[in-house]
Amino acid sequence: MLDPSDDIELLPPDLRPWRDGGSDVDHVHVRESGRPGPTAMLVALTHGNELCGAIALDWLLRQDVRPLHGRLVLAFANVAAFGRFDPDDPFSSRYLDEDMNRVWDESVLRGPRESRELRRARELAPFIDSADALLDLHSMQEPGAPALTICGMTDKSVPLARAIGQPATLLVDTGHAAGLRLIDRGGFSDPTSPRRAVLVECGAHWEAPSADMAIDVSLRFLRELGMVDADWATSRLRVRTPSRQRLVRVGEGVTALTTGFRFLMPTHHLMVIPQAGTPLAEDAGRQWVTPHDGCVLIMPSRRAGQAGQTMVRLGRYED
Repeated sequence: MLDPSDDIELLPPDLRPWRDGGSDVDHVHVRESGRPGPTAMLVALTHGNELCGAIALDWLLRQDVRPLHGRLVLAFANVAAFGRFDPDDPFSSRYLDEDMNRVWDESVLRGPRESRELRRARELAPFIDSADALLDLHSMQEPGAPALTICGMTDKSVPLARAIGQPATLLVDTGHAAGLRLIDRGGFSDPTSPRRAVLVECGAHWEAPSADMAIDVSLRFLRELGMVDADWATSRLRVRTPSRQRLVRVGEGVTALTTGFRFLMPTHHLMVIPQAGTPLAEDAGRQWVTPHDGCVLIMPSRRAGQAGQTMVRLGRYED
């Protein structure tokens, strides 16, 4: 159920007008410029309860955005889970059968396993695999959490994140034990491939600033790729450009062993623990301590863990 600290400030957009996007796959919109250029893709609702990305794509479609060159793909991913969104129990519509952002390894996607998320991922995969640059829009559990761009497990997409210029914190991490994310699929994580992908955690679930950030970063992404008129995009930005961007590099993730996982101190996103060796969490007789001085906590989970779930990532500022 809803935690007392979780206020629903956003309304889920009506996606019925956007079911037919001319792609032969429901809720996937393909817009061709007729001119040579890259394929850019924006994805919302990888998790069905993260409204900010859906609001951003709904806004772009209502603006009738068209690419100046190349091809633009706008995709609402887990629409079935989104359709079950209940403001009185907003966490329950994150997914139907399994986390859609853990299914993108080719052996899983093309394997024998079945789920509603996998069926939808198989529909989306041809569009994703054609994208030269991809923006995946998400939000976070912690109220008031500042936005964050996840650049994947290599540095190859860091230049794209810096060129977008928003938000202030960038992350290179180690992925998740539970499965492969969309931004780490195929060429996106291959250092020899020019294809790039970033995931932006636009702020806290259901808080109004997360929608503003989702629209803002979408405009910046399209502007950077030359997909839209720069002046048009700039005049519609909603969030002040940060004075600088800082990169956090994750050295390890802390993964729950059982449902008994617990933190040993109050935690919050981007909290810095000064001293190495500080007891942080325990589970099934194992204790985690901070591995180095200046340890940055990335998105510590506020909800009970399940075996294999990433509960927090541990990093340090590079600058």
